[in-house]
Amino acid sequence: MTYYTDTAVRTAAPSRIAAFWDAITLKLRQRRAYRRTFNELSMMTARDLADLGMSRADFRRIAREAAEMTT
Repeated sequence: MTYYTDTAVRTAAPSRIAAFWDAITLKLRQRRAYRRTFNELSMMTARDLADLGMSRADFRRIAREAAEMTT
């Protein structure tokens, strides 16, 4: 009787897991950057915002742009 042992290394599953983990950590870093930017902008006074030419309505857009630049 003949026996066959398959010793091939399968890397598809670990690479998918690594890609999944990388995507999760990226989203967490982006969320942290969004929250940090939004909170810092929220602490500014109306006068500070006027000096920079911004309004409180811009906070979400600015925070989203900051998060998108995170790698």
